[in-house]
Amino acid sequence: MLSPLDYFFGLFSLDIGIDLGTANTLVSVRGKGIVINEPSFVAIDRKTQRPIEVGARAKEMWNKNPKNIMIVRPIRDGVIDQFEVTEAMLHHLIGKAHEQSWVPIPRPRVVVGIPSGVTEVEKRAVYDAAVSAGAREVHLIEEPVAAAIGAGLPVQETRGSMVVDIGGGTTEVAVFSLGGIVISRSIRVAGDEMDEDIVQYMRKKHNLLIGEPTAERLKLELGSAYPLPREDIRPVKGIHLVTGLPTVVEVSSIEIRDAISGSVGIIVDTVKDALDDTPPELVGDLMESGICLAGGGGLLRGLAERMQEEVNIRCWVADDPLTCVARGAGRILEDYTNLRRLLVGLERGSTRH
Repeated sequence: MLSPLDYFFGLFSLDIGIDLGTANTLVSVRGKGIVINEPSFVAIDRKTQRPIEVGARAKEMWNKNPKNIMIVRPIRDGVIDQFEVTEAMLHHLIGKAHEQSWVPIPRPRVVVGIPSGVTEVEKRAVYDAAVSAGAREVHLIEEPVAAAIGAGLPVQETRGSMVVDIGGGTTEVAVFSLGGIVISRSIRVAGDEMDEDIVQYMRKKHNLLIGEPTAERLKLELGSAYPLPREDIRPVKGIHLVTGLPTVVEVSSIEIRDAISGSVGIIVDTVKDALDDTPPELVGDLMESGICLAGGGGLLRGLAERMQEEVNIRCWVADDPLTCVARGAGRILEDYTNLRRLLVGLERGSTRH
């Protein structure tokens, strides 16, 4: 239970950082760290069009839901696909961040991570959704910047640093120096694209129809970007496309690596393209500091080895890469004065309410 003194200070210092991701949405509260990590899923009653479950519970219903319930992923390719559903999801998550308090807490100041390649319209949609969900003040930060800060990269120093943030819907590549982005690339090829690659591979190679949840599980359990010391085999359940009957087939990690190789190749080529346009002096810095992999895609086995072999620069995976963007947004709130110039549209796009 909060003391009266804690509550008094809480009235003026409730700050929240949000990683509004395609696959997961994370919430960081200043002074507490990551307090929420929920899948970006919402279950909606078809009759009333009202959300009935948000997050993990909604994801459990994915591809298993009855006809009267619709499962929605309101964030697609890193941007808002369904505004009202996103607003409801944010409202739920912001409220959940408050639920440990025994007294009402005013609307928070919020920093939200967005892909670097989004349009002004897409930025405005994120801003409006956060305001509608209860934020009194909203600031936007580009995801690669937040990921770099969360990973502990020295983005404000003169020496160059580089991050590759692979999320569910987008991959963000950025080179930093003196607190700014020197080179950036944003592509809509990431974890979801790999899941779709696996679905199509199973259809073509094994005549087996599987859903996205099964494809995601295969990616996590068998997926890799580089040959493994010990390859693995798992049974996969699905529907045979010829007979229409339930079928089980054995699938190896070699096959899953082959299935996602196209998407992995695009990500690696994007990193190469960014390095081609990076000034030689900064490339020299990167050869010392290496390339940091962040986001859930950074956990793909062998990706660092594959990228290092392709670009001839050491690659390493950030500590807890899944939470880098949320932790970076939290760092912005903790050191707001010094880091505020890293925010997007601070004067134009952010307004107090």
